[in-house]
Amino acid sequence: MNEKKYLIVGLGNAEQQYAGTRHNYGFEVVNALAGALKASFKNDKFAYMAKASYKGRQIVMIMPTTYMNLSGKAVKYWLNAEHIAPERCMVVCDDLDLPVGALKIKPKGGGGSHNGLNNIIELLGHQNFPRLRCGIGKDFAKGYQVDYVLGRFSKEELALIEPCIAHAVESLKLFVTDGLERAMLHCNTKTEDTEK
Repeated sequence: MNEKKYLIVGLGNAEQQYAGTRHNYGFEVVNALAGALKASFKNDKFAYMAKASYKGRQIVMIMPTTYMNLSGKAVKYWLNAEHIAPERCMVVCDDLDLPVGALKIKPKGGGGSHNGLNNIIELLGHQNFPRLRCGIGKDFAKGYQVDYVLGRFSKEELALIEPCIAHAVESLKLFVTDGLERAMLHCNTKTEDTEK
């Protein structure tokens, strides 16, 4: 395993009609990271993939093209292809249980109601990979979760989310250079401020 190489995964649906939806928050963050590192995506195996070097580390970024519910295929393939240990793979995803404007990094854990995370856990056979959870809130009536996550952010929500994306990018850079604990400290402190 290459200890200087990291995999950053943004979860979302690759089809054009899903661009800008709440469920594609992970794509937005990883796209922004690639932009900050001046890396370009190309259509590759199971994913759009970009590579960059940053402060002596190699970063592989993917946005799976398998549909959200089959994200594990892409994650498993790229971990193996690039010889990256799961603890150096950060999965960026939307999260209903966090308010809009909140971010939280967790070192491991279950997938909850998130089908993308659950498929990754199922195909890897464990939960031992960090994830950056990006809050989308749950302002929907019972039975309308699918409509909500596949809907688009309001103008007011976008005003909260744009600084979050920038903060998430900085947290991902810290994960790669300084490790998980430092990235959690940077990222999760902001979340606690938001929730007060």
